[in-house]
Amino acid sequence: MFISKMTLSQSGVFGQIDDLQDLTFIERPIRRSLKTAEEIEKLTVDEDLNDIERAVYLLSSGQDVQRASVIVNLPNLVRQNPAETFRRVVPKVREVLHVAGADMQLAAAGSFLTILQDDIVLIQTHTHSILQIVLLNLDHRDTVVSSAWLETLLSAIDALPKETIRQEILSPLVSKAQLSQSVPARLASCRILGKVAAKFESSVVKKDLLPLVRSLCQDVEYEVRSCMCRQLENIARGIGPEHTKAVVLPELVELARDEGSTVRLAAFDTIINLLEMFDNDDRTRVIFPLVKTFCEKCFKADEAVLASLSFQYGKLCHGLSASFTDEQHLWFLEFYKKLCCLGLQHENGHCESQPYPLELENKYALVRRNCAYNFPAMMLFADPNHFLSELYRTFSSLCHDPEISVRRTAAEGFHEVVKLLGPNVHYVHKELITLLQDDSLEVLDALLNHLQETLELATSRGEGAGPESKQVNVPDLVPALAGAEQKAASSLRWRVHEKLLQRYSCLPRVISGDHIYFRFLQRMFSIITTNNVLPVQREAARTLCVFLRYNRKQEQRQEIISKIMQELAQGRSYWNRLRFLDLCDIAIDLFSKSYFCKHFLLQALELITDPVANVRYKLCYMLPRLRSTIRLPADKHLLQQLEFCVRKLLCREKDKDVVATVRKTVLELDKMDITEPYHKRHERDLLDQKKEKEETLLLEMELLERQQSEAKLTGEKHSEKKRRDSKAGLSGTKGMSGSTSGATLSTSAGKEMRRAKLARSRSLSSHPSTPKMSNSDKTLKVKESGGSCPGSGKSSIIPINDEALRPHHFVASSSTSLSQTPSTSSMPVLIRSNTSSSVEHRSNSSKDTQSRKLSIQRKSNSFGMQSGRE
Repeated sequence: MFISKMTLSQSGVFGQIDDLQDLTFIERPIRRSLKTAEEIEKLTVDEDLNDIERAVYLLSSGQDVQRASVIVNLPNLVRQNPAETFRRVVPKVREVLHVAGADMQLAAAGSFLTILQDDIVLIQTHTHSILQIVLLNLDHRDTVVSSAWLETLLSAIDALPKETIRQEILSPLVSKAQLSQSVPARLASCRILGKVAAKFESSVVKKDLLPLVRSLCQDVEYEVRSCMCRQLENIARGIGPEHTKAVVLPELVELARDEGSTVRLAAFDTIINLLEMFDNDDRTRVIFPLVKTFCEKCFKADEAVLASLSFQYGKLCHGLSASFTDEQHLWFLEFYKKLCCLGLQHENGHCESQPYPLELENKYALVRRNCAYNFPAMMLFADPNHFLSELYRTFSSLCHDPEISVRRTAAEGFHEVVKLLGPNVHYVHKELITLLQDDSLEVLDALLNHLQETLELATSRGEGAGPESKQVNVPDLVPALAGAEQKAASSLRWRVHEKLLQRYSCLPRVISGDHIYFRFLQRMFSIITTNNVLPVQREAARTLCVFLRYNRKQEQRQEIISKIMQELAQGRSYWNRLRFLDLCDIAIDLFSKSYFCKHFLLQALELITDPVANVRYKLCYMLPRLRSTIRLPADKHLLQQLEFCVRKLLCREKDKDVVATVRKTVLELDKMDITEPYHKRHERDLLDQKKEKEETLLLEMELLERQQSEAKLTGEKHSEKKRRDSKAGLSGTKGMSGSTSGATLSTSAGKEMRRAKLARSRSLSSHPSTPKMSNSDKTLKVKESGGSCPGSGKSSIIPINDEALRPHHFVASSSTSLSQTPSTSSMPVLIRSNTSSSVEHRSNSSKDTQSRKLSIQRKSNSFGMQSGRE
């Protein structure tokens, strides 16, 4: 076993040695020079030659790299000496291009284009020589080279005069457009015709170019017909609307019915681009039936053309909308809905892709993506007021599409949809949340491009106006925004995370400060202290400063600042202290000078004693920025503190990089007040005053909101107390109504008693009675009558005559009326009952008085008769 191990180890060592030997065999001797002496001799040029002679020599006997160098430098030679260059150099270039490779051909095409487009004064012979070279190389066997020369010619046409174009280009163009020429030559003729048509008057185009145009539109090759069809737009704009209707439109109609799909597609695109040149009659009679037939045919049989059709569909509907009837309008809208669902099946409200071959599935996805691109145009076509009934389900389908590219395109145009909806923006709140919560970061990235505009429009107008509609959507919006940030943070795409944090600086204008404070603020601190990507940390610091800047509650602002000092300025990690300096740099731009000096400056200067040199190094770079926030003479003590820190650094600093930076910073500090122009200082002071006013206004708004909330709370307490008092008064009124009913019962009982007493007085009238008996009877009756009147506790001492009873009744009734609440419904009843009882009491008492007087008289008469008898 031991021997086997030895053999294995020895074989491993020998194998490594063999590998090293193989490496030695692989090595090749390295040439100390890239060129041999003979090659250097061939490349050597006489220094006494001027530029023209050197160019001629290199073009004649130089190598390819030298010839290419001369061709690239040709525009400079023309600027220096145009006559000699065209006389001696350009003919040599023409000879070289016959045998040159593709690289030299492309370089020559670029150089000649620069010469033709440059502001170099060229005579006719110079232009002629260049154009001859360009036209000669149009027929190059390499398609890349011929395309480059064609682009050179097309670009040069814009810079050439009309007469030169007529003589140098149109004359050979007639021969190149014939059927006897090759297909590339005829294709080049089509493009040249389209370019030249914009340079001449309509009469020239109609006379000289239209015959060639008709010939090429009827070419036997579908490629030529398609190319010429795409140039008909330039031809139509060159001859005007009248001739377009008579000449171009019939050609377009014929090409739209061509057997080749590419020709039909070219005709369709050209018709859409020329819609504004046709009148309503042409649109209704010719264009609409043609386009409808084209759409139906493509939908049934030609999926390849559907992609281009769907891309142009919004422009088509928008251009023809003024000429549509209601039926035609509905047909195009329904066709668009079909395109949006192409290749999908809807089950339980969800979109799922049907099983198709991969190529066909990709085509269908491209069609739906183009439909998402055209959705804002289709909203205008269908009228945004009918969005809910006509297009909401379609838009929701696009936002929930299984293909990421479709959802991304819908997210890119979401802000346009929100703009068009206006006050009905709440219709798409659900889709906004869906896109924010999408699993793909590509969709979120597309939504972030216009997130600020989207959120401001989505939260400022909802179902109803005012702040209440804004708050209704925040509970759904805030978790979605927080989840989007978490998703971006957990991915490896830090640029998306940085972009999202940058867009979140708009949140103070979208959601309340409490939501920001409790849901986003701690997250910003976490990103600053734990994230590993510096741009993300800095963007989080900027967003944190924005949250602090627009927070309306003084307590929350103080807590944020104290947390900044604890976790960043006094953080245990030097990385956090560096981020505090970044935050200070941002705060200088966001806050006023006074606010920064009050909350940040001294804490930043304390880092001058930081144990880590990198922190001190960064602070030294920031000293001029910190100095710019100090206002004299109000902040003189702060300036002294800063100067003390600088002196301390100069005396005690040991790190050489920090010392060098401090010395450089001292020079900048000395020059700050001297070199800065006055107008810049004035502009900066005005901006600082504006910031300070905004901060003061923010404090005043906070105070006003607090006063309003306190007044609202006081008003609610007062209204609650008033409500309780009204309930208590209502129960007291019910008690008074019960006492009133008892008083009526006592009144009826008193009547019976008075009747009985009246009978007794009448029966006693025949018996002798003393005056005391009558007086006591009077007193008793007055008490009883007083007891029958509520509220008259002192009725026993009131005289019994009617004159005395009247004021007593007034006082009793008035006191009763004053004691009751005016709003109670029993008040009139109480007044009526008291009055009737008092009147009845007075009438009864007067009757009793009269009866008593009669009885007394009878008694006195009988007493006198008895005494007379005696």
